[in-house]
Amino acid sequence: MRLQPISTEHIAIDPDYCCGKPRIAGTRMPVATITKLYLEMGESLEDIAQEYDLPLASVYAAIAYYYDHREEIDRHTAESEAYVAQMKRNK
Repeated sequence: MRLQPISTEHIAIDPDYCCGKPRIAGTRMPVATITKLYLEMGESLEDIAQEYDLPLASVYAAIAYYYDHREEIDRHTAESEAYVAQMKRNK
């Protein structure tokens, strides 16, 4: 049995959108946001898709992408949160 490549049609990375962070293709919805809604806030993937008018397959793909690139996404998220905290302290 020959393995077929996995489709990447649901996730896009473009330096001109979302600071080059992975997002759902055709939207500005970052993978990190989907992950936070699902893992930290406990929303179901179906509810996320419906609430943000996203294809359900794309929302599932975002979670799969997160697990495949967890360290990188968590690092970017931590860096962004640290930057925001620093900006608040400098006001």
